[in-house]
Amino acid sequence: MTFIANPAYLSTVSSTFDAEFKARLHWSAEADAAIEQRVAEILLDVQQRGDVAVLEYTRRFDGLTATTMAELELTQAELKAAFEAIPAAQREALQAAAQRVRSYHEAQKKACGESWSYRDENGSLLGQKVTPLDRVGIYVPGGKAAYPSSVLMNAIPAHVAGVGEIIMVVPTPKGEKNPLVLAAAYVAGVTRAFTVGGSQAVAALAYGTQTVPKVDKITGPGNAYVAAAKRRVFGAVGIDMIAGPSEILVLADGSTPPDWVAMDLFSQAEHDELAQSILLCPDAAYIAQVQEAIKRLLPDMPRAEIIAKSLNGRGALILTRSMEEACDISNRIAPEHLEVSSLDPHRWEPLLKHAGAIFLGAYTSESLGDYCAGPNHVLPTSGTARFSSPLGVYDFQKRSSLIEVSEAGAQVLGTIAAELAYGEGLQAHARAAELRLTKPVSMRTGK
Repeated sequence: MTFIANPAYLSTVSSTFDAEFKARLHWSAEADAAIEQRVAEILLDVQQRGDVAVLEYTRRFDGLTATTMAELELTQAELKAAFEAIPAAQREALQAAAQRVRSYHEAQKKACGESWSYRDENGSLLGQKVTPLDRVGIYVPGGKAAYPSSVLMNAIPAHVAGVGEIIMVVPTPKGEKNPLVLAAAYVAGVTRAFTVGGSQAVAALAYGTQTVPKVDKITGPGNAYVAAAKRRVFGAVGIDMIAGPSEILVLADGSTPPDWVAMDLFSQAEHDELAQSILLCPDAAYIAQVQEAIKRLLPDMPRAEIIAKSLNGRGALILTRSMEEACDISNRIAPEHLEVSSLDPHRWEPLLKHAGAIFLGAYTSESLGDYCAGPNHVLPTSGTARFSSPLGVYDFQKRSSLIEVSEAGAQVLGTIAAELAYGEGLQAHARAAELRLTKPVSMRTGK
């Protein structure tokens, strides 16, 4: 069967551009009401019945006939065996990718994940103490596709942050375990792993069962049921984000081979029909070349049907007045992945404020970031890059403020605090500060 992809062609000079542009970007993150209701029922059931409920849902949804949770737990020996059984080329690729991801996040930890303190002019100590979470859960998608890269991107920064236990859950429909996912768990240092998926897995991690330990935070992508479950358990545990469909925006000056750009658009479109691929370019002739490349290359893609549906439904090729205008539109979109496919990408990078990850230059394909460049591939979607960041070491740490006020400092700060507290009508706050302004002799002498 031949599939045809015709992404929308838009021009910023058109009087209808804003309306057409807005319609192309629209995507509702609201889960279907029926999904929300079903997820709520499953979460409550797992919270109340624990392992028994998890086993029932795993039999129903994944077709596994396990009668105990022990049968659903992957041992370290099994993870190691999976690593040793995969081809040597895959082992080397996993290890190389893991090392790059680890090196990047170790640098990130040094830059933003350290404790610090200082003393002010009165000798009071003020600072910040950074400590890792005790236990985190990582959700790894399974079923239609397997994502060993997601294991690396979630587990390694947690490990670098110093998290004590990393609990992985991954669905294995009909018992089919992906050896690369298991091998990645071994390489990344996952502590425990369970072949459980869906909202029941999120519930088990959030509330704990007789077998699955309760975690402090859940990270990792999943389907609509997983996203709805993560949204509902937030508060009982932390979560990374609610991820929407994958996105790529290519900002091109016309200097990159059009086949490269077409394939980069495909790289996100092949995820699913709701994924979004957009090209921004001020060169109409170049956009026509990319259109031709899309038509020519699509028939050879194994996931041609999904790519075609994605490009036809949400894709766009946008002719801009200039590269400056393209940068402005990019900031309005705030894409998950942003490729600056230009001869001089550093000229445009300062103009780009909002993006999950920025890929500079024609040779920097987004797919390299997905697997092995080093920075995390778990990125904000659906415009949330305006206020959100990629997953990182900081997501697996928490910060505590350090305050040690000296006697001299208490005389200065106590007066300020008391004045403000009285203004708020909180007399006990004020008196607590005032009591330290003139200390009893016993406090000064230690008697």
